[in-house]
Amino acid sequence: MSSQPKNTRSTDRLPFAVYAILVGFVVWMAIAAWGFAGAGYADLSLSVVTGLLLVAIAIPYVIWRVGRAHTDGPDDRMSFREWRVSQFETWQDRQKGAAAATEIILPIAAAAVGMTAFAIVFHYAAAHAA
Repeated sequence: MSSQPKNTRSTDRLPFAVYAILVGFVVWMAIAAWGFAGAGYADLSLSVVTGLLLVAIAIPYVIWRVGRAHTDGPDDRMSFREWRVSQFETWQDRQKGAAAATEIILPIAAAAVGMTAFAIVFHYAAAHAA
């Protein structure tokens, strides 16, 4: 017996809003990383980090485009409002969409906020160094 109600929809697709939030946090993290720019080779290192973050966005985008091109049926995406109360299927289990969104977004959000905090501390320490 399943504990899932019979009228609750289930999907393994993420809504566009989750992807947009992820891209926003990646961009935030790249901007925060540039807060460490300074003399020397820092610009080169930050360019490499920005390139890697760009690749982190580009690879899922390309996979999404290829997967979308090979679907047989109509695109039956749910709205974010409907998705967050429905069941999201993972390879192990099902969980509420809101919980899945939190688990997907939280790591990159924490990294972006942490990088911002490090940049603020870096500038504060540099300004108050003897």
